[in-house]
Amino acid sequence: KCLKHFGDPLQVIMSRKVVRTSKFRHVFGQAVKADQCYDDIRISQMTWDSNFCSVNPKFVAMIVEASGGGAFIVLPLSKTGRIDMSYPNVCGHTGPVLDIEWCPHNDNIIASGSEDCSVMIWEIPEGGLTQPLKDPVVKLDGHSKRVGILSWHPTAHNVLMSAGCDNVVILWNVARGEAAVRIDSLHTDLIYSACWNSDGSQILTSCKDKKLRVLDPRKGTVIAEKDKPHEGSRPVRAVFVSEGKILTTGFSRMSERQVALWDPKSFDEPLTLQELDTSSGVLLPFFDPDTGVVYLCGKGDSSIRYFEVTDEAPYVHYLSMYSSKESQKGMGYMPKRGLEVNKCEIARFYKLHERKCEPIVMTVPRKSDLFQEDLYPDTVGPEPSVEADDWFAGKEGKPILISLKDGFVATTKNKEFKVIKSLMSTTSASSVPRHGNGADVQALQNEVKELREMVEDLTKRVTELESKN
Repeated sequence: KCLKHFGDPLQVIMSRKVVRTSKFRHVFGQAVKADQCYDDIRISQMTWDSNFCSVNPKFVAMIVEASGGGAFIVLPLSKTGRIDMSYPNVCGHTGPVLDIEWCPHNDNIIASGSEDCSVMIWEIPEGGLTQPLKDPVVKLDGHSKRVGILSWHPTAHNVLMSAGCDNVVILWNVARGEAAVRIDSLHTDLIYSACWNSDGSQILTSCKDKKLRVLDPRKGTVIAEKDKPHEGSRPVRAVFVSEGKILTTGFSRMSERQVALWDPKSFDEPLTLQELDTSSGVLLPFFDPDTGVVYLCGKGDSSIRYFEVTDEAPYVHYLSMYSSKESQKGMGYMPKRGLEVNKCEIARFYKLHERKCEPIVMTVPRKSDLFQEDLYPDTVGPEPSVEADDWFAGKEGKPILISLKDGFVATTKNKEFKVIKSLMSTTSASSVPRHGNGADVQALQNEVKELREMVEDLTKRVTELESKN
């Protein structure tokens, strides 16, 4: 009778296990209150698929509309509310800014790439800007078309990757102001995305030629390649996730948005490929290696979907979705050391609207105020493990991890940013690391010209002082 009434006990137990257990199943997103937003900011109208926003534990930076050039605004995190129209910008580019990214090893250093074909490195003073910043610490010239992708090396100090619409990837030794590696013959069309793996020993690119490439950064050679990860013709984005696997977002032949997971050791078939919807915005993936959660933010969407990536089929497990009324024009993602760990916050996004920036907090619902060790394993800290010259010479550097148990407290001063005056030209950097011992004539002539101008300027000032006396 019991069996007839309740059914087979084994079947009942099996049916209960259909729902996958995960501590991130109930993660929810919540926008902060209106007075904690950044208001009256004219976000850039440029049609370019970058984040338009970069954030760290000190500052939030956003690309803004600018007349007669390109600009971005940098605000201390605490400067919420209405931002005055006269607030100073970073405005040294002669064309619109397309991408910005904070240095992971110094919270006052930010890189910007622009339509003017240049990359610029800026140092933001403590407390933020009090006047417009027009002169970069370093200007990096080497691209022949606009520069739309920037990514700092995760473990090597002062190594920056840039990718331009000239289909070229350049690895810069920023302190020396020179292009150390130039990868200019692999990509036959526009590069859609470029990123590092966790220790910076590999680069992953997606390209308009419908190829996904895993590269050796110093040799500039292909380690693995996948043709047509998604059948559609719209842009593909790709990021490294846990254990060297690769997550891609793209479109089907019928223009449906897709997410897929790949193992580069056997690129033939995806581990999983899931169709999401028929929206047209490119999905920007943000992966958190500490939790295994990936967040997909579509430009023009009004939602953030999030999934857990595991090593059991179907590998990419849908968790939930944060939805709002207004669409996003860009998105910033806070590093883990900038989160409030006592509130079980596992991610924080900075959503760009047309006229404001709105923080969105992702939280695991737990009652305890105590530190939740299972949510916060040791995470990547701000200390680099190798210097640029050593990395380009072949030395690897593993990420240096920190504990978040008492919240992040900077125990060491920001890695000092030093620029070494170099005579080497940046425009003729080859596809292998340069270790030349001479400078080109052009670079020397430029240096001589600069020195002459300085001498003339000093002479004028001396003459002025003498005439006053």
